[in-house]
Amino acid sequence: MVLIILSWPLLYGVTIWTYVNPKESLLWGRRGIYKEEPEITERAIQNTKKKALITIIILPIMALLFFLFTYIL
Repeated sequence: MVLIILSWPLLYGVTIWTYVNPKESLLWGRRGIYKEEPEITERAIQNTKKKALITIIILPIMALLFFLFTYIL
């Protein structure tokens, strides 16, 4: 239970970083397998930003519901 609560800020921080730097987040952990800098399409960047924005909106709602159902109801 404590691990779930402590992981929320880390997940939220990574999601914000993904929204701010979508190209870097797409290459995170995979940069070493390419000899040259890979070409990332604008559509892939937009898709990543949309997913991050949805997560930024949904994550606090999930945290609130988790808190409500665990401690209040």
